[in-house]
Amino acid sequence: MNQSASKPAIGFIGLGMMGASMAARLAAAGYPLHVYNRTRAKAEPLIEAGASWHATPKALAEASDVVITIVGMPDDVRALYLGDNGLIMNARRDAVLIDMTTSSPQLAEELAAHAAASGVHMLDAPVSGGDVGAREGRLSIMVGGAADVLARVEPMLRCLGTNIVLQGGPGAGQHTKLCNQIVIASTMLGVCEGLAYAHSAGLDAQTVLSAIGGGAAGGFQLNNMGPRIAKGDFAPGFFIEHFIKDMRIAHEEAAHMGRELPGLDLVRSLYQKLAEQGFTRNGTQALFKLYEC
Repeated sequence: MNQSASKPAIGFIGLGMMGASMAARLAAAGYPLHVYNRTRAKAEPLIEAGASWHATPKALAEASDVVITIVGMPDDVRALYLGDNGLIMNARRDAVLIDMTTSSPQLAEELAAHAAASGVHMLDAPVSGGDVGAREGRLSIMVGGAADVLARVEPMLRCLGTNIVLQGGPGAGQHTKLCNQIVIASTMLGVCEGLAYAHSAGLDAQTVLSAIGGGAAGGFQLNNMGPRIAKGDFAPGFFIEHFIKDMRIAHEEAAHMGRELPGLDLVRSLYQKLAEQGFTRNGTQALFKLYEC
């Protein structure tokens, strides 16, 4: 019997740096895979491996039991899900729609309400772990929505991540991801300033990292991005332009709650300075460029 025959059909939209790896892992696990991407060329490796191509999100929704999206901006999410040709209006009844984009909590709540009115289910489930986590299936997945809906799709999410936590109702996954981005922002600043100080002190960056990476300063940003910075490797695991978007949303949500976050405001202004210098498609570790001599 074909292994995929007993598994729900998954539609996947957004085959960028992380999405392509995530979709490939689902296909490798035996799920029938349906794909759509604004640039078809990015879908070709998956199509050649057996995925079904659909020319529109509407057509993909009609063929899928579960739809996963991971796209760029909140406006992209809104355009995909709402309207007569959107995913919600054209999804199979009782389908599960999972938006894994880092987006607005308020938009997540809005989409969940529209989905419920149309007889489908919606989860917001943004991820953390970057390109490496996506390739290796080690993403952290922060979920907002109903527990019984998460239980239905958890087996497929286990193909993508090792840490899947229900944070609360609609929007809670997005709020949690914003917490994640706020912490990363100031942590990256600390990594860059520590390595800039090491350079000025005449120390070898790799040797410094080997010492402090196992102590209280250790963590993902230092131990993974620090070596890239030391080698002058600013290739993206996560684009600066997307990080700026995330920080903007976090700032807006904090302002809505009456919460001041001066650390976030500082790092956001520094990344904006990088963007103005043309580094939007570099990785977040390129913040170090502001400290280079």
